[in-house]
Amino acid sequence: MTTAKDIMTRGAQWIPLTETLDRAAQMMRDHEVGALPVSDPNHDDRMCGIITDRDIVVKCVAEGHDPARVTCGDLCEGTPRWIDAGSDVSVVLREMEDHRIKRLPVIEDKRMIGMISEADIARHLTDDQLAEFVHRVYAG
Repeated sequence: MTTAKDIMTRGAQWIPLTETLDRAAQMMRDHEVGALPVSDPNHDDRMCGIITDRDIVVKCVAEGHDPARVTCGDLCEGTPRWIDAGSDVSVVLREMEDHRIKRLPVIEDKRMIGMISEADIARHLTDDQLAEFVHRVYAG
């Protein structure tokens, strides 16, 4: 059985919800990632969302806001999705497809140990499986 831990990219970084979006963008650049899980220091550093490079551009910059004044917490919406490290790849796919998400934090013993992205999925699926995944995540 191939698990979430088997296909994830290790070393994912957190950013506190109180941190500004310009700092988030710098971290994304430095770590060569397009998303950062957001933690809430007031609640035992639990994940309260994910901030993406697209969020920064569309929800902040394009709206005329200053990324040095807007925090990650200002943009976090909804219930954050994650997957247990021991989950089978089929469960990973279903979670990403059902919620139409492109990045999924991997949790083990209540700690984030990695992130699964579309690129991670692509490396571990057949061409037919990948086509179905892309259709389900991007359709409609």
